[in-house]
Amino acid sequence: MSMPKVLRQMPAQAGRAGEARGEAASEPVSDETLGPRHDPTDTGNPRAALLHAAFTRENLQQAFKRVRANKGAAGVDGLDIDQTAAYLVTAWPGIREQLLSGTYRPSAVRRVMIPKPGGGERELGIPTCVDRLIQQALLQVLQPILDPTFSEHSYGFRPGRRAQDAVLAAQAYVQSGRTVVVDVDLEKFFDRVNHDILIDRLSKRIGDAAVIGLIRAYLNSGIMSDGMVQERSRGTPQGGPLSPLLANVLLDEVDKELERRGHCFVRYADDANVYVRSKRAGERVMALLRRLYDKLNLTVNESKSAVASVFGRKFLGYSFWVAKDQTVQLRVADKPLATFQQRVRQLTRRSGGRSMQQVVADLRPYLLGWKAYFGLAQLPGVWLKLDAWLRHRLRAIQLKQWRHGPTIYREVRALGATPALARKVAANHGSWWSQSEHWLNWVLTIAWFDRLGLPRLS
Repeated sequence: MSMPKVLRQMPAQAGRAGEARGEAASEPVSDETLGPRHDPTDTGNPRAALLHAAFTRENLQQAFKRVRANKGAAGVDGLDIDQTAAYLVTAWPGIREQLLSGTYRPSAVRRVMIPKPGGGERELGIPTCVDRLIQQALLQVLQPILDPTFSEHSYGFRPGRRAQDAVLAAQAYVQSGRTVVVDVDLEKFFDRVNHDILIDRLSKRIGDAAVIGLIRAYLNSGIMSDGMVQERSRGTPQGGPLSPLLANVLLDEVDKELERRGHCFVRYADDANVYVRSKRAGERVMALLRRLYDKLNLTVNESKSAVASVFGRKFLGYSFWVAKDQTVQLRVADKPLATFQQRVRQLTRRSGGRSMQQVVADLRPYLLGWKAYFGLAQLPGVWLKLDAWLRHRLRAIQLKQWRHGPTIYREVRALGATPALARKVAANHGSWWSQSEHWLNWVLTIAWFDRLGLPRLS
């Protein structure tokens, strides 16, 4: 369901539509950061000028499209985005009045625990679709105001910037001879953001009391777990559109101090690396960062942070290596490679009664996304090995689906194999994995997988 009935109850656009750019525009399902800019000529209540700009018809329409594109789960009210649209047909005028008067109280977020690839869990807080829509609309007027004030060394959740840009910047620092990295990991950053400190830093950038009050209300909204709402005095739950922007507001203070001291660094969200020429210099930077983060009530995770050679660390899934010509190049780090293979195994499990066409269709989005992200890697041999391993796995699945010798013989003959080759494939004994090598490669060729639509990594 669209929102025409809801939008007819909203005032006409007072701002101007922003141009979609960068990561948020090209990958709408992974970011919610773009939209209309605030127009200072808005004639609403001066105390709530930004809120009036946020809740114009065009801005809300763009926000609704963005929230729908993200396909998020329902919050504590159990309403998905289409059910929320139907609800807002009658409820929106009252909600808007509460927002502009400062009496709106957001719903608690729904706690979901997401397993981490390396073990443990990450807490995700899912706001209701109504609150995601409000946050997204607010984000679209705040982003153009706040983003230009952030450090040039910050790349996470910013329009026109991608994780790959951060990786390339890090590569340039290493190539310049800064081969020691101060790799800082913050302990449960999003769970430990101090509300008072964050609001203080935000107030210094935005002189709009209504916006500050609404953001404070979202920070204090609480989190629901096992049917009980728990109040929280710190943390900005991952899952709301505003959280990444607020994280950049808080951490920009550290960025600016590093800039002032002339350090070469890259930050993507709470993942920061500073590149220096010696371990002694790195230890001094690490001590500085501990002091800066301590002022923000943030804790450095000592077990994951280190001052070390860049060639033994990873950054945003990449690691560095030196080619014969002494150029610093990129490769996929070991952990993402292992995660990739594990995910492929999950997507290609040998049970479930799916056809090979369906298996490939399920694989395709993941492979294309992985290839797009790790396209900077400069070790083509790795891609060739992964392609061969993936096709080998799919051949084993196909062989198991055919299962019996007569069926295998009939199917490979239908694919154009000679009688002699078909007999060799059908007569081969052993595990599905070992049986899917050698002769079957002459039947289920690379071209056959291409016709099925299987992307090549190499």
